[in-house]
Amino acid sequence: MRLRSEPATDRPWRRRGAVASAWIRVRRAVRPPVVVTPSGPDVRKLHDVEIPMRDGTILRANVYLPRDGGPLPALLCAHPYGKDALPQRRGRGYRINPQFRILRQTGTVRISDETSWEAPDPSQWVPRGYAVVNLDVRGAGHSDGVGSLLSDAEAQDVFDAIEWIAQQDWCSGPVAMLGVSYLAISQYKTAALHPPHLRAIVPWEGFTDAYRDFFYPGGVREVGFSRLWTTVMRRSTRMSPDLGREAVARRDDDAWWRSLAPDLERIQTPMLVCGSFSDANLHTRGSFRAFAEASSHERHLYTHRTGKWAAFYSDGAMAVQQTFLDAHLKCVPAELPRVRLEVRDRGDRIHEVRGEDAWPPPGRSLTLHLQADGRMSPAPAEAAASLAFPSRRRAARFSWTFDEDVEVTGDARVRLRVSAASEGPLSLFAGLSKWTDGEFVPFEGSYGFGRDLVTTGFQRMTASREPREVEIAFAPSATFFRAGDELRLHVAGRQLSPRNPLWGAFPALYRSSRRVMIRLHSGPEQPQVLELPIAAGGR
Repeated sequence: MRLRSEPATDRPWRRRGAVASAWIRVRRAVRPPVVVTPSGPDVRKLHDVEIPMRDGTILRANVYLPRDGGPLPALLCAHPYGKDALPQRRGRGYRINPQFRILRQTGTVRISDETSWEAPDPSQWVPRGYAVVNLDVRGAGHSDGVGSLLSDAEAQDVFDAIEWIAQQDWCSGPVAMLGVSYLAISQYKTAALHPPHLRAIVPWEGFTDAYRDFFYPGGVREVGFSRLWTTVMRRSTRMSPDLGREAVARRDDDAWWRSLAPDLERIQTPMLVCGSFSDANLHTRGSFRAFAEASSHERHLYTHRTGKWAAFYSDGAMAVQQTFLDAHLKCVPAELPRVRLEVRDRGDRIHEVRGEDAWPPPGRSLTLHLQADGRMSPAPAEAAASLAFPSRRRAARFSWTFDEDVEVTGDARVRLRVSAASEGPLSLFAGLSKWTDGEFVPFEGSYGFGRDLVTTGFQRMTASREPREVEIAFAPSATFFRAGDELRLHVAGRQLSPRNPLWGAFPALYRSSRRVMIRLHSGPEQPQVLELPIAAGGR
């Protein structure tokens, strides 16, 4: 591998291509690639089916069944978004959920008019031999009571719903859970309670720790989507406590935040987890944590780096979901890889899809030392030196060029030695990006942001005038670099992607560090290093 000298600071949030990105976003907001079709005539719907809870509260669900046939295994989704918030017929087309317009779609999404937000499509699953149950959680939609998002009490309600479903004459007994985002999150705590009739779960992109994954990743406050989501929940549901107000009041990871996180080690239910490399601002870290920490003997990981809904409703993903569910609810023999690994060399191009036995896959670690002149090298700096930059106006930049084809797959991390011009809290943002022939290579990111970095990390620390060591963990990723491709590491006191809603990472928004001069220190005795996971099985 060879070294390449580059300027030591720049502004990564200012990149070429903003106008083209804005045009794509506007065009797909006006005409989103979402195709809605009428529900099939062979599917019948039972509306507002009442499900009693152990305390007498009534929750309500829509149940979808075939017109003819005997009892079937059931697929349950539970969420606060309203089971009846369905596409509405308007003239020749349908009025769809506005998020399909606000968030850029990577490809065509095909759903029926009985598909609520991020839920399984009954017109797809009933013909496959499943009853579909779409449940309003307590305090949401048509269900009674006052609910509590992400709580143990909510999980107990879902437990009761599973056991009630299993006793109905239209259900053959086995129940599974399936859904995206909150419909994935609601599965973890429920599975940890071991409902007797819960045979499998398919959490398709769901965080597992509200503090570490969503509100305060690395201790850095998220003030974009988290505020939007909690505001919508406050206005559209009856929930207590208010997560938005709690997030403002609870800056540190205390016992209350811990109470919202599921005990993943208690999960023994077979699980198919979707881990997206595209959603580092929300679900990526939690999805991979669920796969790593659950005690389920039968667990699988499906990875991808495209849009959330384009992936979930795709033919390929649904085929994997069905194979997994048929195996555990219908006893149909099946073989699935432990890990379905998708590696990309750019956002719109898959380099390889292969099966692996573990995450991360076998490989080695490449350690690169950060030099004060902006280089990265396998050898430590020969003398002590430092690189200074203003926290909000510039970013430290380090460069490495590969002289062979390499697959960077796994969990990267960087160890820094940081001081500041004055003592106090400091929020650090780190990112890895790919460059080919001097041009930035974009990847799919959270919320439809199509110009994301390879991976990002966050860390809050208390800085002083004396150097202090801090480690920043990056979100899981899988990226192929060819010989001659450049890897850049940026470190700043503000988020590294632009914030403009037309060409930026909207609605993701992280609170910037205070205005201060930051200094990174390198030297032979206490080096700064980037650790890259290099996969052995890549080609």
